[in-house]
Amino acid sequence: MKYALPALVVLAVAAGIRAAEPPATPPNIVIIFCDDVGYGDIGCFGATGYTTPNIDRMAKEGVRFTRFYVAQPVCSASRSALMTGCYPSRVGIKGALNPMAKIGISDGEMTMAELVKQKDYATAIFGKWHLGHLPQFLPTHHGFDEYFGLPYSNDMWPLHPDYLPPPAGAPARRQGYPSLPLVEGDKVVIPDVTSKEQRQLTTWYTEHAVSFIERNKARPFLLYVPQTMAHVPLHVSDKFQGKSERGMYGDVMEEIDWSVGQILEAIKRAGLDERTLVIFTSDNGPWLPYGNHGGSAGPLREGKGTCWEGGVREPFVARWPGKIPAGTVCSEPAMTIDLLPTIARLTGAPLPKHKIDGLDIWPLLSGEPGAKNPHDAYFFYFADNELQAVTSGRHKLQLPHTYRSMADKPGGRDGRPAGGEARKIEKPELYDLEADIGEKTDIAAEHPDTVARLLALAEGAREDLGDTLTNRVGRGVRPPGRVAEGGQ
Repeated sequence: MKYALPALVVLAVAAGIRAAEPPATPPNIVIIFCDDVGYGDIGCFGATGYTTPNIDRMAKEGVRFTRFYVAQPVCSASRSALMTGCYPSRVGIKGALNPMAKIGISDGEMTMAELVKQKDYATAIFGKWHLGHLPQFLPTHHGFDEYFGLPYSNDMWPLHPDYLPPPAGAPARRQGYPSLPLVEGDKVVIPDVTSKEQRQLTTWYTEHAVSFIERNKARPFLLYVPQTMAHVPLHVSDKFQGKSERGMYGDVMEEIDWSVGQILEAIKRAGLDERTLVIFTSDNGPWLPYGNHGGSAGPLREGKGTCWEGGVREPFVARWPGKIPAGTVCSEPAMTIDLLPTIARLTGAPLPKHKIDGLDIWPLLSGEPGAKNPHDAYFFYFADNELQAVTSGRHKLQLPHTYRSMADKPGGRDGRPAGGEARKIEKPELYDLEADIGEKTDIAAEHPDTVARLLALAEGAREDLGDTLTNRVGRGVRPPGRVAEGGQ
């Protein structure tokens, strides 16, 4: 695996250019990070039954990536990769942390917010955090000046009867789970968020984001807006309820698009268009068991909770007038781990001294002629640190593992999920993602040399990051933050 500085030097030499100096005026960074929004859930990626004109406009005025990945197909692990530039396995965050968890992001990691604080940026997060809910793990202890939002997923709460009545005889509250708090800074402002209040979350996050932009227009800022939606249970404000042909899911997506539009308008109104990089993407693929309350992976196979493309490939658009050419499409692969080192380049902020996995992808974002992805490969882990897939170039190797399939199943309706089917990959399967985006045809038998090359790359990942499927303990992993026994 390549390390960050040599990879960038090689890339610059190959392109016959010098690495660009940081901009004279440090750019503002805005990242809008949705929840459970699939590859096929945005208009410019093929969504139907509702419209997303503001996100589509971002694509027309900037770049759309058709092969952008998250590091894991689930909440907390995915967010840890975005925040640290590291594979979740490296920083010890697995799966989706529940409200009983006594772990979270470590003080030893450098978050994206801490990165830019080195350059005196104002920083804020308005939305879902999900990297630890106890005080020491909250965003204001990890580089963010401001925080307003939910500390974990909105389904980790009492099952309110006005949304999803529990089956007869079932408890109204998940066993052992506390309430769902709304937090501002590190203080709880609403102890138990109700369905009525959840309907306002997208609006509240948006209002906070707009206010933050207006209050910080005279200094560089990092604004992170991780929307709670479109995670079930779905909720939408009166402004958008019943507006789309797609029902509740379409209504939710149209409100998310409205939020994007409000943020873009605030940036324009503050005179910051040409100084602001805005990114829109999501944390993992659609939660297909929820059927009409889940999203769409479009042409991709499977969804959330799997390392098939539908679980880890996300819609991604980025806009920065004057820096990102309008109307461009990038088909090179990229991943959330690459955003932190890219932001480090743009802001001139020093990278952390410990190892990270991401590499600078500014040449891809900025449409540099001939730019290529700087990685040898990307690795996809899931469950209890299982290495399930590896992709390099146009190929992807699915390693032997068990997964839950929703293939050819319609999913549930109106907030009740349908069960999937357990399936097992018995031997490595190879797919050509350029010719077969839906991973339908295993070509391993026809390409043994490619299989051998990807297996060798996977072995390197096991040595570094571990792999419970082959009983490997990684040499390069770091522990998560942990509350002492009996601590709160």
